[in-house]
Amino acid sequence: MDDEIEAIKKKKLEQLQQQLAYREAVEQQQEIEEEEIKKERKKVLSYILTSEARERLTRIRMARPEFATAIENQLILLAQSGRLQQRITDDQLKDLLSKLSQHKRDIKIVRRGL
Repeated sequence: MDDEIEAIKKKKLEQLQQQLAYREAVEQQQEIEEEEIKKERKKVLSYILTSEARERLTRIRMARPEFATAIENQLILLAQSGRLQQRITDDQLKDLLSKLSQHKRDIKIVRRGL
C-alpha cells in the first residue's frame, strides 16, 4: 500500500517537473522571439530614420513608451509599403509628431464643492 502511494507520488512529481520544464522552455522561446523582433525593429528604424530622429524617438520612449511604439509601428508600415522614399529627418519626425498630437483629446475633470 505504501509502495503504491509512493509510486503515485513519484509519478505525479515527475509529471509536474515535466510541465514546469515545458513551461520554462516555452517562456524562453518567447523571450528569444521577442528579442529577435526588437532587433529587427531597431534595424529597420535605423535604416529609415536619421540619427537625430532616432535620438528624438528614444527620448519620447522614455516619457511615453506607448506613443513611441505607435510611432515606430506607423513608420515601419510606411517603409514596408514603400511609401518612404528617403530617410526621415528630425524635422520631418517633429512634423509627424505635431500632427499626431493634434488628434489627442484633453479630458478635464471639474470638481465642484457640495
